[in-house]
Amino acid sequence: GLALLLTGGVAYAVTQQMPPQTTQSAHVKDAWSPEKVAELQANGKAVFVDFTAAWCITCKVNAAAVINTTAFKSLLSKSNTTLLVADWTTQDDRITRVLERHGRAGVPLYLLYPAGKGREPEVLPQILTQSLMEDAISKL
Repeated sequence: GLALLLTGGVAYAVTQQMPPQTTQSAHVKDAWSPEKVAELQANGKAVFVDFTAAWCITCKVNAAAVINTTAFKSLLSKSNTTLLVADWTTQDDRITRVLERHGRAGVPLYLLYPAGKGREPEVLPQILTQSLMEDAISKL
């Protein structure tokens, strides 16, 4: 367990230091904002938002096990779903309000927004698996 956790933490740290991708693919990891979600939904894209923080162990495990995997990125691409990251490391007030609105005191929080202007998100479990993500995205 510890080896996986450490490996996940390293993988997470490495991905956080990489420059943003400039490709137009559906799974570009972008910074979250309510405006960005609304824009993507209005443009016919589903949106997966990863509410995370540098000190969140569960977030790091989910990132290593699912979010940063090739299989997950392929799923996002095939389903026209965009990944946005809401980094709560510095306790951003806008992120805090979203967490509170969904009954959470902290991260992780995973929201899956269907395509279509103003549609409400599905709140996903705090522990992610590839099969859980495949099921949730297939129901969009």
